[in-house]
Amino acid sequence: MKIVVLDGYTENPGDLSWEPISSLGEFTVYDRTPDDDTDLIIQRVGDADILVANKTPVTREVLDACPSIRAIAILATGYNVVDYEYAAEKGIPVMNVPAYGTEIVGQYAVSLLMEICSHIGEHSASVHAGEWEHAQDWCYWKYPMIELAGKTAGIIGLGRIGRTTARILGALGMKVLAYDAHENQEGARLAAYAPLGVLLEMSDVIFLHCPLFPETEGIINRNTIARMKDGVIIINNSRGQLVVDQDLADALNSGKVYAAGLDVMSEEPIRGDNPLLTAKNCIITPHISWAAKDARQRIMDMTADNIQSFMEGQPKNVVNM
Repeated sequence: MKIVVLDGYTENPGDLSWEPISSLGEFTVYDRTPDDDTDLIIQRVGDADILVANKTPVTREVLDACPSIRAIAILATGYNVVDYEYAAEKGIPVMNVPAYGTEIVGQYAVSLLMEICSHIGEHSASVHAGEWEHAQDWCYWKYPMIELAGKTAGIIGLGRIGRTTARILGALGMKVLAYDAHENQEGARLAAYAPLGVLLEMSDVIFLHCPLFPETEGIINRNTIARMKDGVIIINNSRGQLVVDQDLADALNSGKVYAAGLDVMSEEPIRGDNPLLTAKNCIITPHISWAAKDARQRIMDMTADNIQSFMEGQPKNVVNM
């Protein structure tokens, strides 16, 4: 069984072992394969039986040019890099890795909020630069400090990650509202379900934890922002396309939105002309909520299990059949 990994570096930059996957067959791993070089992608896939990818696109053209592909394993939960519907027509299962990073992504969402509230990194840099040593007073702060206890957080999307975030926010003493198309008892124990309009109007902080669907694309836009409290904080480490970049940038620059913490962008890597790069009070990190070593090890192990299960004739975590 020939196994080819097209873009393995972000999953394993050297601190993990490929052995769980490499032990399953003849194994080749490429750190990176350019997204826009279809000929190279086809060349590297070659006559592989199992194709493993993370963000490298597996298009109709690739699938047609590589008839040996029997299964595709994605090193992530999202699988939109694959033309999965065409793969299904060809009888090729696409397998993903669900729920590998629930805890770390929720933790990271709250970390973005904490940095906005306390600016710990910037205050530490200030001290290291000598500002405390030469200060006239025994302490100082360069930004307003925000206490979260008693304030209201709204979570759009109360799935696994949303519930993790809700649990942490509850421990901080926040009131938690949630909007989700599928309400359940587990969610109700952690948050008060509310219509989207109510959540927008009542929340001091809004977290995006919903999937990207046609109905959620651009859910944060000038119209929804207009319904929010003045000085609201917005946190997004779900999908960048949930936000209309220019609308959020305008709201940050006007002060309608006090701050934003973003780990995902509408186009990744971010373009230099994205208006959020120059917007006021906007923290942007490079899509790393998922990247803790423990989470990446789970991706490795679950991907190996997906491949093993396919080889045994009982594929699991199949998203297109």
